[in-house]
Amino acid sequence: MIVTIDGPAGSGKSSVARALARRLGFHYLDTGAMYRAVALAGLRRGLDWNQPERLAELARHVNIEALGERILLDGEDVTLAVRGSEVTAVTKFAADNPDVRQGLVQWQRTAACGRDVVTEGRDQGTVVFPHAECKIFLTASAEERARRRLSDLQAQGESSTLDQVLADLNRRDQQDASRPVGPLRKAPDAISISTDGMTLEEVVERLAAIVADRRSRL
Repeated sequence: MIVTIDGPAGSGKSSVARALARRLGFHYLDTGAMYRAVALAGLRRGLDWNQPERLAELARHVNIEALGERILLDGEDVTLAVRGSEVTAVTKFAADNPDVRQGLVQWQRTAACGRDVVTEGRDQGTVVFPHAECKIFLTASAEERARRRLSDLQAQGESSTLDQVLADLNRRDQQDASRPVGPLRKAPDAISISTDGMTLEEVVERLAAIVADRRSRL
């Protein structure tokens, strides 16, 4: 069974998907981290972002492992490194690159084949797994998402302000909705869940009930 969780940046997709996968005993697939890992590899090699073909070539040769709660880049644990502001600022070059996206989408489908998987991103229920048995679209207000993102940054030792993070999220929302490939949009058959005012445990409990209901109908 495939459970997709899509939604805007800061909506809690990663935390919820990890916890839900543990709750269900499913594999967890963090697709956003894959694009971040490609961007990190590009940063480390000093690639010119105006040469998308070089990034696509790099993506074909790096080894990314994201089926689980850690993200490995050529065997190195970069779970925290890919969440930094510097990587966030350039991830769009990987996510908007059709050749990079084509390769990673194929990897995602292969990784999920024959497995029970909770996968999260922005196009999982629309592009990558359009026939998934259970689709969730996770949302939260921009202010709530900004507070969560600021807390994450502070935990990583980065300094910022709520206003700066909110402005970045609003800009990210606009970019994600208008991307030429894999834009953020809700699948027609996805269930929308707003996480405002809900704890992680409450969200996971709600989603686990939805998955159980869907499984009973299969």
